[in-house]
Amino acid sequence: MEVFKTFFLLTLMTLFFVWVGNMLGGTQGMVLAFIIAVGMNFFSYFNSDKLVLKHYHAVEVDEQSARGLYAMVKRLSKKAGVPVPKVYIIPDRIPNAFATGRNHSHAAVAVTEGLLDLLEDDEVEGVLAHEMSHVKHYDILIGTIAATLAGAIAMLSNFMYMFGGNRENRPNPMVMMVLMIVTPVVASIIQMAVSRNREFLADEGAAKLTGHPEWLQSALSKLDSYSRRGTLHDATPETSHMFIINPLTGKDFSLQSLFSTHPSTEDRIRRLEDFKSSHAHTTLYDRY
Repeated sequence: MEVFKTFFLLTLMTLFFVWVGNMLGGTQGMVLAFIIAVGMNFFSYFNSDKLVLKHYHAVEVDEQSARGLYAMVKRLSKKAGVPVPKVYIIPDRIPNAFATGRNHSHAAVAVTEGLLDLLEDDEVEGVLAHEMSHVKHYDILIGTIAATLAGAIAMLSNFMYMFGGNRENRPNPMVMMVLMIVTPVVASIIQMAVSRNREFLADEGAAKLTGHPEWLQSALSKLDSYSRRGTLHDATPETSHMFIINPLTGKDFSLQSLFSTHPSTEDRIRRLEDFKSSHAHTTLYDRY
């Protein structure tokens, strides 16, 4: 079911991308958009994880170089029923974490040095369980492709306005201007809706996986507080949705909260509290 949902959304985003191309450049624009969408989906599927890890200067570690961290990931992978992903540490003092990759067999989990310094071991495990839940349910693929297409829509809008079509097949300039503004917003809203919902689901998955929702609650509270003091080096809007806490929280964007890819930390903690109350008499390990 999760695989079906993933490819359904990818198809929906691609069709939206092609529709934008048709609106901006007629048949030529539609064909161009389709070619770009297919190419970007193919490239992102096989290379997005490598690119994002390289962008954040992530360093791969193993049982010898990061024994405790690797042991946590290995233990959580076994509970989640997925292969052990590659483990990376990002040399940045701002605490954060993300997961990436195209499927269970090609996944990676990355945490910053700041996260390992700030959080207690139980809290680190709560964060890793959140990321493992993303891996288990293919969120890492769908989030990456959605981000890629959202960025491509904005690029296509600018490209078609400057170079697309002739006077006969070009839409009214006013229509093109509206599309240039509206389509990236629509793409961002789709990306936002998908990311927000899956953050809640990953939080719940982490609670089930560890059996201790309070570990993630405590971690989220600390991470949210620290994120307001500074911004992760090289953080970009295109990759911000991948992190457990929005790495751009510390930047003063007037519309950032409106189009944030993350639900508020308060809502996430409250939902975990509700989950904890409703499962107080249940063996959580047996439910996952």
